[in-house]
This record gives sequence, structure tokens and C-alpha cells, in this order.
Amino acid sequence: QCEHTFVHSDPSVNMSSLGTLAFDEYGRPFIIIKDQDKKTRLSGIDALKSHIMAAKAVASTLKTSLGPNGLDKIMVDSDGEVTITNDGATILSMMDVDHQIAKLMVELSKSQDDEIGDGTTGVVVLAGALLEQAEQLLDRGIHPIRIADGYDQAARIAIEQLDKIAETFPCDPNNKELLIQTAMTTLGSKVINRCHRQMAEIAVNAVLTVADMERRDVDFELIKMEGKVGGKLEDTQLIMGVIVDKEFSHPQMPKVLKDVKIAILTCPFEPPKPKTKHKLDVTSVEDYKALQKYEKEKFEEMILQVKNSGANLAICQWGFDDEANHLLLQNELPAVRWVGGPEIELIAIATGGRIVPRFCELTPEKLGTAGLVKEISFGTTKDHMLVIQECKNTRAVTIFIRGGNKMIIEEAKRALHDALCVIRNLVRDNRVVYGGGASEIACALAVNQAADKCPSLEQYAMRAFADALEIIPMALAENSGLTPIQTMTEIRARQVRENNPFLGIDCLHNNTNDMKQQHVVETLIGKKQQISLATQVVKMILKIDDIRSPGESEA
Repeated sequence: QCEHTFVHSDPSVNMSSLGTLAFDEYGRPFIIIKDQDKKTRLSGIDALKSHIMAAKAVASTLKTSLGPNGLDKIMVDSDGEVTITNDGATILSMMDVDHQIAKLMVELSKSQDDEIGDGTTGVVVLAGALLEQAEQLLDRGIHPIRIADGYDQAARIAIEQLDKIAETFPCDPNNKELLIQTAMTTLGSKVINRCHRQMAEIAVNAVLTVADMERRDVDFELIKMEGKVGGKLEDTQLIMGVIVDKEFSHPQMPKVLKDVKIAILTCPFEPPKPKTKHKLDVTSVEDYKALQKYEKEKFEEMILQVKNSGANLAICQWGFDDEANHLLLQNELPAVRWVGGPEIELIAIATGGRIVPRFCELTPEKLGTAGLVKEISFGTTKDHMLVIQECKNTRAVTIFIRGGNKMIIEEAKRALHDALCVIRNLVRDNRVVYGGGASEIACALAVNQAADKCPSLEQYAMRAFADALEIIPMALAENSGLTPIQTMTEIRARQVRENNPFLGIDCLHNNTNDMKQQHVVETLIGKKQQISLATQVVKMILKIDDIRSPGESEA
């Protein structure tokens, strides 16, 4: 075969106007068109690879945070506020990402958090692994659409396999042990795992208190989390009632009230004012005294209306001035002011009261009832909080978290939120799979078997999907100080040999790989959602070949 090199014979054509003549490693000449080396916008396979690179960078950041031995990240926001966490959704939401594909990964973890509440790190690591495998298939010349189709088939097979290996947990309020084990698995990877048995019990009790077993639903509006710096993490407790970060409006009001009738007001203790612009001229002492008298009469009238309804505690969304406060004390009507909207709503739900927008509408039927309202103080500080207990609706609960500093309390809130979500998912669908990478290995084996029978090109993508699933147990092994590939190979071989889909990575070094014996439990809907969400995002990324910015010209 002969090679031809085209050389322009017309001397009038300036070579430099076209570009630069260069030679490759075999001495063959080629022309670099002018300014082509300065163009930054990529398209086609090159653009796809740059997208994969961005997604892999996000996934590799989270990989080290996976599992019970995962490491934490320190996030510093623009105000210098420090957050320490290993919660995937929190890390990604606080990461400053510019690349559009990296933003898709952030959205991926957010959708997992919104729908399931747990598994936010795993879903991003799995998506990153799928893209890494897709890159190798692209290098072999397989079209991205064929890869996406293969991934879709493999995800279906993996989800079917999860259904096969799932077990049903009896979601029985009288037998909480199985639910506590599931919550402990979720909390095992968090900072608060020092007392994670206690935290798991609090999460289970909170969910079972507010759960509607007939409708198989949990209303998270009824579970409030309140934190106060000071004390130990072990001092965290579940309070059957509502805690409000407020105190009685006057220091001389009684600190403990029993058999309380509560007026829940969203109207301020102040004389009525016209809604439009108004002007009042006080030109003499008599006018001023008349105004003062009018205000005092109005205050007394309001307090009388509250007292006549039978209320012995007023909780007000707005403030009131010192004169109103003094009159409330004189009339022996304890009051709390500046209570926020969400707290007002929760108090109304808990006490069975109605929120009253005008004093004239107060009636005995609209009052909330509580057995005990008390003001509690902490340590030697001036911090006070109100506890409303023995309410009419006992389904409203508050998790009161204590901790040495603000960061540990915030992390405890995030961890407990994940545990609450997992228990709620078990109330909705009480099927579980076993963790420690066991279900991923079982799914990978099922996908590989299906790939062997697939006659089309998609079998390569299916095998790649199986390899990506194995990244999760390998990351768990690596984070636990084990040899990832050797451990992974041994477990996979044992799963095939013993036909036991419960064998996984022994992250806590308990000398057994059977996750059922170790009680490492994950919800089935959470695991299925992880696989389907990661596959959907990867399919979407594989179908993107260009990113256009506004105002960009085609040059």
C-alpha cells in the first residue's frame, strides 16, 4: 500500500494562513488548522469523556465516606461555618460544583435523600462506578446508546434479584428488636455510633408513636428535633410532647403548670390599628393620658377574654410590650411570646387546640389541653426551654438532642433523620435485604449470568454493570482496612459455592461474613431506589454529547 502526502503546489497560498504543518510519530505530515488548538469546547465522545471525568471526581470524593468505617469530611461554607459529616447528601449540597454533570450527581443524592432518606453516598459511588465502566466500553468503540440499553437491562435483572433475596420483617410495635437492628445499621456509619443502640431505640420509638399502621404511613410533621449545646450525647432523649425553645414572658411567672388549658393565639397583645396609613396627633397631657387609658383598657379586655374562655396559659405568635406583660402577671395568666409558626402548628396538633386569629373568637372548645407545662434550665447557664407534656394527642413527639458542641448536634440530627426515614420505609414496605455489599455481589452474579445468555452487543454493558456493582463492596473493604480485591474475590466465590446471598464484607471484624448473623440490614425499597436512580442518571449522562453555554458562537 502506498501513502500519499498532499502538498499545495501554488506558491501564492501562504501555509501559515491555513495552519501549522506538523509530523506524527511515523513522520507523516498533518496540518493543525489555525486556532483549533485554542478551542476549548468539546463535542461527541470527547465531551462525553469530560462529563464522565467530572462525575467520577464527585464519586471519588464520596467513596472514602462509605460504610461504617467511612471517613468524615470538613465542609467550610462562604461564611466560615464549619460542618463535619459523612452524609452524602450533606457533603454534596455543600460542595461548590461548577460542572453541569457534577451538578447532576448532586441532584442524584438529593433525590435519594428526598425519597428514601438513606443511601445517599452509595448511590453516587455506584453512578460514578457505572460511568467509569462506560468509559472503558467507549474506548472499545461501543456506542453510548448501546451501553445505556445494556445498563437498563442489567438494572432490571438486579432489581429482580433483590426481590428474590429479600426477606420480610414483621413490623410489629411489640417486637421492636428487628426495627432497632435496621436503624443501627444506618447509624453505624455516622459520627454518633458511640451510642447508636440508644439512638436507634429513640428513632424506632419516635416513628412507632406517630405511625398510622392502618394506612402504613408516618407523618414526619409530628416528629420534631430540638438540640441544645451542653451535656453528653447519651443525654439525648425522646419526649412525648413538644419542646419549644422559649421561656415564660415574665421571670416571676410560675415555672410549672398542671392541667393546662392553652390559648394558641396568632393575634398580638396590642390595641387595634387601622390597616391603612393613619396619623394620631397627641397635643396635650390629657390626650396622652386618654390614649394611655384606652391602651390599658384594651389590654385588660384582651386578657379578660382569654381568662373567660377558661385558658390558664397563652401562647402567642407575636410579642407584647412590658405593660401587657405586667398586666398578664397581675392577672395570673402565664404567657409565652414570639413562638414561631411551625412550633405553633405542632403545639396545636399535640394539644388538640385551634389556632385563634382574633381575641373575640376565643371559645373553650378551641383551647388545647396538656397535663404538664414546665420550664427547664440547663446546667449553670441561663438557657431555658418549655416542655409541653401529657398532651391530648400523644402522637406528637420531640427528640431532644444534647451534645458537646453545635457540630455534633447537627450531625446527630442528620443521622437521626436517616434512621427515622429507614424505619418509616419499613413501615411502608417491611421487606429487607442484607448490607455489607452482600446484595450488590448477589446482583452482580445474577447480571453476569444473564450477560452470558445475551446474544447482542449489550452483554458487554451488562458485564460492566456487574463490575460497577462490585465497586460498593470493594470500597467498603478498602475503608475497613482490608485488601479490597482479595476480600471481594473470596466473598464472591463463597456466595457461588455456598449459594448464600447474605455473605458480605466483614467491616467491623466480627469474624463472620454472614450479614444476617451480624444483623446488618437495609430496606429493600432503599436498595432498589439506589440502583434505579443511579442507572437513570448514568443513562442520561451517556446521551449527552455537547454542552452549550448562552451566547456561545459556533466558531
